[in-house]
Amino acid sequence: MSRPLEDTADEVRRARRLGRGIGAFNVVLLEHAEAIVAGAERAGLPVVLQISQNCVAYHGAFAPIGLAALALARRASVPVVVHLDHAEDPDLVREAVAAGVGSVMFDGSRLPYEQNLAATRAVVAHCHAHGVVVEAELGEVGGKDGVHAPGARTDPAEAAAFVAATGVDWLAVAVGTSHAMVERVATADVDLIQALAAALDVPLVLHGSSGLSDEELAGAVRAGITKVNVATHLNVLFTTALRAALDVPRPPVDPRRYVAAGRAAVAGEVERLLRLLAAA
Repeated sequence: MSRPLEDTADEVRRARRLGRGIGAFNVVLLEHAEAIVAGAERAGLPVVLQISQNCVAYHGAFAPIGLAALALARRASVPVVVHLDHAEDPDLVREAVAAGVGSVMFDGSRLPYEQNLAATRAVVAHCHAHGVVVEAELGEVGGKDGVHAPGARTDPAEAAAFVAATGVDWLAVAVGTSHAMVERVATADVDLIQALAAALDVPLVLHGSSGLSDEELAGAVRAGITKVNVATHLNVLFTTALRAALDVPRPPVDPRRYVAAGRAAVAGEVERLLRLLAAA
């Protein structure tokens, strides 16, 4: 079965209208992409396949992993958004747009505010001309701790001004989470999420969601988060499953035997998390 990709990026806006969360999971290897799509199909729910700039660097170019993800999306029985994540290079954005991605996250958060604004506006103009949705990131304007440092917070008024000035479609906000957490012990600032949801007319994106428990994830969605990014949590499960498959008296030498265990673990957790976010 093959499905068109033209309208799949609308799934995030649709989830926001329904007050539901939609899972966005990072691809590292082809097996990640296969597992994420399999989990979404089992759940019967839409999903976002995220390919980061770091992932592109690992594979040497966008095409090897990006075109594979797009092929999986076209054949899926549920809507699958293929998304370029944390792209700091405008040339990479243009390459991914030309390949057919449905959405792009341009990360200008390391830039001073005015430069971030100008660079994001230019990316939005290019992407919108090709029918591609743009996500941007705004943390503590003028802050020195970084967007996802524990103390970073997005100011609702500044966020509203940024969205109005750039025309971005989705906004990633700093509300207490942090990237690369291997334990689920973080706490989301629910009051701030509610204030941001009230101030903005675009879907809110939560990065660093691997550090949140199920209860925290559901609470963040109820407060106003729509797109929930998960990467490290799935990588922990993938690696744990591989280790278990190899920690036997006669470990397999065929990589399909042990990598398949990681793929199965990720598929099961994607299905579970998608159901959790949709029911929040």
